[in-house]
Amino acid sequence: MALGLFDGVHLGHRAVIDAALAQRGNGLSSAVFTFEPECVLRKAGGSAGYIYTRAEKEWLLLEQIGVDDIISPPFDSLCGLSGEEFAEEILCKQLGAAHVCCGDDFRFGSRASCGAQELIGFGKRFGFEVEVVGAVEYGGSAVSSSRIRELLLSGDIAAANSLLGSAYFINARVTDGNHIGRTIDFPTINQDFAEGQLVPRYGVYSTLANVGGEVLPSVTNVGIKPTVGGVRRPLAETHIIGYSGDLYGKSVDVSFAGFIRPEKKFGSLDELKAQIAADIMRAREQRTT
Repeated sequence: MALGLFDGVHLGHRAVIDAALAQRGNGLSSAVFTFEPECVLRKAGGSAGYIYTRAEKEWLLLEQIGVDDIISPPFDSLCGLSGEEFAEEILCKQLGAAHVCCGDDFRFGSRASCGAQELIGFGKRFGFEVEVVGAVEYGGSAVSSSRIRELLLSGDIAAANSLLGSAYFINARVTDGNHIGRTIDFPTINQDFAEGQLVPRYGVYSTLANVGGEVLPSVTNVGIKPTVGGVRRPLAETHIIGYSGDLYGKSVDVSFAGFIRPEKKFGSLDELKAQIAADIMRAREQRTT
């Protein structure tokens, strides 16, 4: 097994994954070792929220990137292990890793006491090779999850997508809404963000919706729908252009392409209807420029 160690999915993590995938040429299967999103965020001391849910990360890693397996133990079950115990008990004995890939800033063991150089030493003792992948930079600075969070919170989707290495997306079940969209000729699907998940800047975005394998243009409002009375928690409300089927209860992948405008409360449904039509035109313009 070639094992990639990381806690997210962006250009830097993909470099580690690519190193693991390259070991297929040596007859090794590929696996990613990561933690639950909530645990990663707590470990990092962050408050903005995790970018992808476990289901979204699994879909990205298994379906889109093509790793063979994901190993995602509870963080609390490992946080007390020393670096040596982690290397011997987990990487060597439990996983049988033959080739371990990590970033040059990778930390492990109780209180993050060990790094890449210690892992190399443990590998020599316990019988696995270690490949250290250098940091990936974009725009003169290292790619990091915290940097991507800041971009998403500011609505800079284009820059966030560049650092992620693919379009930011949500993949969640469609929930029932108030059906007002249908009354103004713009039916929408509602998708909830998970508890603790980062919510991008409130506003309207140009998006693409994957419906049963067919990718369709769409526009998505992220926020609390103030014109129609609002909702308690922010959600993503998407109008799929030219689509009228029933998607309730189904999981839909919605990829974000560009920011159109901030969320706004309108004086009437007629004003909202006119603005949605304008948003659709703007989304089409973004896709052709």
